[in-house]
Amino acid sequence: MAQNWLCFSCVDQASVGIVERCGRFSHVAQPGLHCFNLLAGEWLAGILSLRVQFLDVRCETKTRDNVFVSLECSIQYRVVHLHADDAFYELQNPREQIQAYVFDVVRAFVPKMSLDEVFEQKSDIAKAVSEELEKVMSAYGYSIEQTLIVDVLPDPSVRRAMNEINAAQRMRMAAVEKGEAEKILQVKKAEGEAEAKYLSGLGIARQRQAITDGLRENVLMFSNEVPGTSAKDVMDMVMVTQYFDTMKDIGNSAKNTTMFIPHGPGHVSDIAEQIRNGIVQGHAVTDLLET
Repeated sequence: MAQNWLCFSCVDQASVGIVERCGRFSHVAQPGLHCFNLLAGEWLAGILSLRVQFLDVRCETKTRDNVFVSLECSIQYRVVHLHADDAFYELQNPREQIQAYVFDVVRAFVPKMSLDEVFEQKSDIAKAVSEELEKVMSAYGYSIEQTLIVDVLPDPSVRRAMNEINAAQRMRMAAVEKGEAEKILQVKKAEGEAEAKYLSGLGIARQRQAITDGLRENVLMFSNEVPGTSAKDVMDMVMVTQYFDTMKDIGNSAKNTTMFIPHGPGHVSDIAEQIRNGIVQGHAVTDLLET
């Protein structure tokens, strides 16, 4: 019969048992097998886990700039081993107690901040929640291990507006960058065209200088080697040669068109005469202006 007065119970690892005697708290039972004397009114009233527990709380509130926002808080808490009896007897539902204090702190803290500040200062909000919970829950035998603000969710219409603002800003920046790129291309193109024209003009000037030097040398050489010839005769012969070279180039061109021009040696002399007359008239006008 004595065996009926004894009760054996096992407390799991990372847990503690609350032992009562005659309805009063007796002691905390550590993990392992325990024997309780029922005749003496001793029994295992309950078991508390010492593991870290998680509680996710979603709280909706309003910011200083009148934007409704939902904050999702993740609370990590555990029973303090030395105050397991307080945790067992003082609070009937610790999760509801923690949730109530999270609501109280968030709704007192966030309305003082703008929406941008809520995103930027999530750690400050989490710190305020953690300090308040630690101060309150420590009296009930609980320890707040960590408090995290895992998500900030504004109203869907506000999120759409924020995305549109961000998209408009990025489009404006892209337009500015595109304009700067086109400006650089235009400037570089203009610089390239100016440089090309300068080099082209320089090449033409050098070409004409070379032609002039060549004509001068030909006239002097021909006049020295053929007695009785004048510079006019030599120029007429050179112009005839250039005339036929020009006609040859026109005939060999792949994009040539039909051209009607006077042809014959006499016309070449007429052209030469016109050039000489123009030069003489130019010298006369220059002399008149100088006087």
